[in-house]
Amino acid sequence: MRAANGRRFGARRRQEYTNWFDEQRSWKDTCYVGDWSFLANCRLRGPEALSLLSALSVNSFRDYDVGQGKHLVQCDEDGHVVAEGVLLRESDEAFVLHGVPGYWTAYNLESGAYDATMEWRDTFNFQVQGPNALYVLEALVDESIRDVEFIHFATVTIAGREVTAVRMGMAGEVGFELQGPAEDGKAVWNAILEAGQDWGILELSAKTSSINHLEASFPTRGRDYVPAIFGEAMADYRTWLEAASTRDLLTYPIEGSFDADDVSAWYRTPVELGWGGNVAFDHEFVGRAALSTEVRDPSRTIVTLVWDADDVVSGYASLFADGPAAKFMEMPHQQKRGMVADEVRRNGEPVGVSTCRGYSYYFREMLSLCVIGVEHNEPGTEVTVVWGEGEAPASPTVESHEPVAIRAHVAPAPYKPDNRRVDLHSL
Repeated sequence: MRAANGRRFGARRRQEYTNWFDEQRSWKDTCYVGDWSFLANCRLRGPEALSLLSALSVNSFRDYDVGQGKHLVQCDEDGHVVAEGVLLRESDEAFVLHGVPGYWTAYNLESGAYDATMEWRDTFNFQVQGPNALYVLEALVDESIRDVEFIHFATVTIAGREVTAVRMGMAGEVGFELQGPAEDGKAVWNAILEAGQDWGILELSAKTSSINHLEASFPTRGRDYVPAIFGEAMADYRTWLEAASTRDLLTYPIEGSFDADDVSAWYRTPVELGWGGNVAFDHEFVGRAALSTEVRDPSRTIVTLVWDADDVVSGYASLFADGPAAKFMEMPHQQKRGMVADEVRRNGEPVGVSTCRGYSYYFREMLSLCVIGVEHNEPGTEVTVVWGEGEAPASPTVESHEPVAIRAHVAPAPYKPDNRRVDLHSL
């Protein structure tokens, strides 16, 4: 078995379309269209499909109606996240999985313990997000979409193609994810752009696409956590995944001042990532025992850190002065794939780990997400981020930067107000 994925209608999304200042403002002022077609998509169906999903996932499946979606979270026995993504219920026995949960579910399906089948699909997945997103879609479709509730979906027609419109997204604003066969992607994308011209739509580039995840606190695999697949118990799965996936899902570069002796230090639980509300104990699932303890008495939670502007500017200024320079902060965030995990201290003691550092042009601030001890999560709490590579030895041929302490303060996560659940009839 080999999973399909990827945008087949054209080139990969660009590094930048107009400029990232405008692109970052789009989901606050107008709207954007973004391409996430690289994520895997599969259909699971059969009389025991729901039983398989229930056994692997922390989510409740009671009162889970046809036409409803879920943010699906799957863990290992220790309660660390293995995979997370989107689940849609098409019928009593048919479900669509979007993202990495498709692989973990397919692997477990091959045990033969469940009466179900898996079909991999080559699809497009476009997000249309922002205050004007609803009006763009209403200009595109004949069907009414104002009755679609949050985390629900409907079938609409765009450019003569049948499209699944899922009301959700990563920008913390009103919007939909549009999914359909890959061969229809070009026609649908062009139709969205044409309809969106009257509403100020912009194309969202790879260069700034993670800033909406940062502002809206959507932690992502590879940037904010390493999936819990590197222990001995997961050896067979890693072998299977290498053969099954058309993408590299086994390599996770790690940088930053945070250090540890075992890769599990970069794993995270749903509670730590802000997904504790997804965890339901109305069924048996992998990781239930570990999470039942943590949900009752969590030790860490996720917050936003607002970095001190003077300290950030001093870091850039060091590049133009004599002596050691601070590690360069790419703008608006790191472009190469990798997890930059930096130690966070309070009164000189380690209290958390900062990830997904990025510059928000809208807020004119350098921000990061941070998993931090619950006793330090009060907004306004002052902390220090150790920006750099800690005590790692310098290359003998390349002058090393110098780790620097950057002051920051704790703020809520999400940092930007969440407007996704607004009543569409009120707009």
